Amino acid sequence: MSDLQSYLAGFEVETGYLNWASFGPLSVAVREEARADEELSASGRPSGIDLVASHVDEARALVASMLGADADEVTLAPSTTDAMFHALFGLSGTVLLSPNEYPTIPVAARRAADLRDLLSVRELDRTITRVTPDAVRAALTDEVTAVAVSLVDYRTGYVADLPALREVVGDRLLIVDAIQGFGVVDTDWAAADVVAGHGYKWIRAGRGTGFARFSARARERITPVLAGVAGTAAELGDLEVGEPRDGAAAYAISRPDPQAAGRLSAALREVTDAGVPAIAALVAEKARRVMEIADSHGIPVLTDRDRHAGIVALTPEPERTGAIAAGLVNAGITATVRGGIVRISPHAGTSDDVFGLLDAALAASRVGPVVTPPSVPLPLEP
Repeated sequence: MSDLQSYLAGFEVETGYLNWASFGPLSVAVREEARADEELSASGRPSGIDLVASHVDEARALVASMLGADADEVTLAPSTTDAMFHALFGLSGTVLLSPNEYPTIPVAARRAADLRDLLSVRELDRTITRVTPDAVRAALTDEVTAVAVSLVDYRTGYVADLPALREVVGDRLLIVDAIQGFGVVDTDWAAADVVAGHGYKWIRAGRGTGFARFSARARERITPVLAGVAGTAAELGDLEVGEPRDGAAAYAISRPDPQAAGRLSAALREVTDAGVPAIAALVAEKARRVMEIADSHGIPVLTDRDRHAGIVALTPEPERTGAIAAGLVNAGITATVRGGIVRISPHAGTSDDVFGLLDAALAASRVGPVVTPPSVPLPLEP
């Protein structure tokens, strides 16, 4: 069995799961690692505890390898949001962002601007739904010191062109929310100064597996104002608060969870062995199948046909959306329906049977009366 085949064999999910952009069910290897670490942590043996603790450095090294960075540029975090708060609270000047981003970026930026009075926020026009190099170029001013963007837009699935944005941004910092693309998009991560991500979606590592990379240039310009006990150089028992530690370790509040790091390490080993280019190609292929099925049933596709990863956003007529939502549920398909958009997100391991179910569900929405299911508030997920 090849490394890619082994990776694909680790997808053991309910038939009909097409919601990887919301949550990634844990892979087989991750579940096995979690069980082993629980047993080691329960033993009380120093050797077992130390072995689990070693996952922290392992996870940092694996993230660094995937990003083409040094391990001392990477820190672990509970979530993408935690990492983004570190980046934006330590930034001065003006950050340019799209108000259409998932709230991780706008909320952190606004909180930093309101509380520190060292940062201001400049927004792209609200009618702009894709953060393209041209849109950024038109909005740049001399006051802008950083641009914050998602690699993959959570609503439309648009994949930002990081190298092209790098050229446009110039000497300014480029801060990237990578949660919807890390591990399934083959891109040049060196274009970004800060990369914040999480392993609980496409990486299939579960919650608590966030991380961030701060380049040397980012560390020169982003003050580690939120450096907690884990981010300072003081020794336990010192009566003075220590200075921030060297490297990305300064951007930490508390020690990372070693069991979460173990899950992240197990997931990243699978991704590294299979190869991101191979995984990315499969994810893009599965997304195109969704587009083809939507096309065959006359459902408009919002997602860019050329720049996409695994997210496919469909925009049916309002009177048909309810029937589609009900049809997906009746067919046993798990997806996200929100704000008139039907978001389908397959992964590399999505089976052919699932596409058959999707085809049948969308076909059924074209006949019979339109039935609008009761409104159920959905959790706010990227």
